[in-house]
Amino acid sequence: MTSATRPLPVWSSLAGNPLRLLGSRWPWRSLAYLISTVLVGVVALVGLLVTILVGTVTTPIVIGLFILGGLPRLGAGIAVIERRRLSLMTDGADPAGDIRPSLGPWWKLPRDAGSSRALGYAVLLALLLWVVDFLVAVLVAGTIVTSLLSPMLARFTDVSLGPWILSSTSEALPFALVATPIFYVVGAYVVTVLAAAQASLARILLSPREEELEAHLSAMRRSRLQLVDAFETERKRIERDLHDGVQQRMVALTMLLGQAELDVPEGGGLDLVRRAHSEAESALADLREVVRGVHPRVLTDLGLGAAIREVADRMPIPVHVEVSLAERPPPQVEAAAYFVVSEGLANVAKHSDARSAAVTARRDSEKLVLVVRDDGQGGAVVGNGTGLSGLVTRLDALGGTLIVTSPPGGPTQLRMESPWQVEA
Repeated sequence: MTSATRPLPVWSSLAGNPLRLLGSRWPWRSLAYLISTVLVGVVALVGLLVTILVGTVTTPIVIGLFILGGLPRLGAGIAVIERRRLSLMTDGADPAGDIRPSLGPWWKLPRDAGSSRALGYAVLLALLLWVVDFLVAVLVAGTIVTSLLSPMLARFTDVSLGPWILSSTSEALPFALVATPIFYVVGAYVVTVLAAAQASLARILLSPREEELEAHLSAMRRSRLQLVDAFETERKRIERDLHDGVQQRMVALTMLLGQAELDVPEGGGLDLVRRAHSEAESALADLREVVRGVHPRVLTDLGLGAAIREVADRMPIPVHVEVSLAERPPPQVEAAAYFVVSEGLANVAKHSDARSAAVTARRDSEKLVLVVRDDGQGGAVVGNGTGLSGLVTRLDALGGTLIVTSPPGGPTQLRMESPWQVEA
């Protein structure tokens, strides 16, 4: 059930105990909704009339066409205000209230159903709804106030309330005591029913349809996947620049320093060259670790199984690797799986005090299932700025999940599940 078809909570109050409705905030919320409808309706009417009039008059000089083209945006602006006003009748903002119509270039008429409905609602509000609300609000409030004040007013003039004409305070006082509560009850129901009906109509016309919500979610999913792809592309570019540029220069530097060791005579100068050679080799080793962490070349060249085994071979504890994949997953899924393993084993080496670990990867129907286990002390959590949070975000963009099970005392398990085929 979408937000447009879900009943408003005020309908439940109308169908319930009358005393609870009269003692609730709904009659007053409804009156505020009707009064604000009058204000917004007058603004909408003025805005539409001015836009149409100015646009029509200036059409011969072309600019009028652009002014008339702004009508969809006027309708969209009124729709935004109306969605905010719906909070009076929904006890909070509408769930779909932040999804706005797609307007395209401002000079064109709207093509999507959401923009058309927003403009249609603006016209209905400007021409009819606010007039009805104004008349009902004045009639209800005027009747209740007049009945309440009738004993005082009858001292100066006859008071007419429908079929009743009150000519004196002695006639008006008993009438006010009996009729005012009745008028209040009837007026509260009339105002609440009218406000609820109009709020329901506004939700039907202004809330996105199911297909529009699906399109919106698909667009968000596509945008997130594009960000993931762009991130991976940038990783590969950085890895390539480091591997083919900086790393090659560092290799050349270490070779030159090694050659210099052979040519420099014994003494203080040779000691400095040897220290420089040692530092260059250490820097080269660090650079290779950085390159591997940015985007491992083995993952691109040989696939997920080889990349996982390379990470496992660098661990200070034994790691059992079992990768049962008949074919390579898509690049985004493969990269996400690699970084789950890399982050998981890095946490094992740094924090777990584990004696062994295991990594398994398999295809389960249309999903890639990867599990990283260790027999350490446990206590791993997602959040607090850890690398696991970034993995959760990455997998969420792919439609996957990361489940961390790590009770105090261990063991710890990271379970990744991701769709095999990633669709935007």
